[in-house]
Amino acid sequence: MQIDNLSYGSDQSGLICGYVFAHNQAGRAVHTKEALEYLQQSENREANGTASFLWLHFNLSSVSAEKWLHEHVDLPEEFYETLHEGSRSTRIEHADQCLIAVVNDVLHDFTFEASDIATLWLSVSSKLMISARRTPLQSVDRLRNAVNRGEAFRSSTELLAHLLRDQADVLIGIVRKAIKKVDDIEDHLLADRLNLKRANLGELRRLLVRLQRLLAPEPAALFRLLHSPPRWVAENDVQELRQSTEEFAVVLPHTDAKGADVIAEHIRSSIEHLPRVAGDERPITVSIGLSTWDKRSRLSLEALLLSADQALYEAKHSGRNRIVEAQTPSL
Repeated sequence: MQIDNLSYGSDQSGLICGYVFAHNQAGRAVHTKEALEYLQQSENREANGTASFLWLHFNLSSVSAEKWLHEHVDLPEEFYETLHEGSRSTRIEHADQCLIAVVNDVLHDFTFEASDIATLWLSVSSKLMISARRTPLQSVDRLRNAVNRGEAFRSSTELLAHLLRDQADVLIGIVRKAIKKVDDIEDHLLADRLNLKRANLGELRRLLVRLQRLLAPEPAALFRLLHSPPRWVAENDVQELRQSTEEFAVVLPHTDAKGADVIAEHIRSSIEHLPRVAGDERPITVSIGLSTWDKRSRLSLEALLLSADQALYEAKHSGRNRIVEAQTPSL
């Protein structure tokens, strides 16, 4: 990943960086003093109908960061509670008309060690997004790069959705590296260098399971949020969050196309018959794209995933609640 001259240090308040966003305009960098003035004048801007929001990103390794937040920002108590709880999976919850997010991420020099996984905490309201971490992380720095390159954001929720997509891209990159490591281990196994490589394979498997548990959003919390979001979250932003968090890929080893179709249909039918949420009569459905690889295939992993993604896109845009199998060439 390319990092565009980002600063990882923080000032005396613990602030790493801050940006003010006017509606659909690129973010303007601000320092602590300007951020404090913005926070103090927020009521006047609301009275004048000014559409803007602020993102402040903090370094919790600085002892001043949490103290500054307590003194100058009115955040839900749930945000501070999440800072001090143990390891939890990625989740987004609704508290006091704010979104509280715990987003697990990985270090820049990720080396497939469990210690390379760390957490980003966020509180998101209509006018303010606070993010905080203890060590530099890949996904949030991707978001900083996007802002520094001039990408426009219409709302704080869209900023959060972009971060979740960045996290997904980071995870895809890790999976690709993991597949390469597995291929290398299999080569050694074929060369009869068994014991050490079996241990390596077991370590890699355990790490990937941990990554899946930590990085995948908790479905129950996400389901509650998407069906009962805060009042200030616009419908198009709810859709942004839904698209950023509800797509995932599943690998079915030793399963042919017919078997995958049976499993997909079971999933589709089970979700279709889930009970409706109280007060919301909209149906709950799933769209599925299938792509198959076998020993005759010459597709790369990237091409296989793209094929499945295109099939998913077709399933969504041809009516949803259906399964589409990609026309994957064998050669």
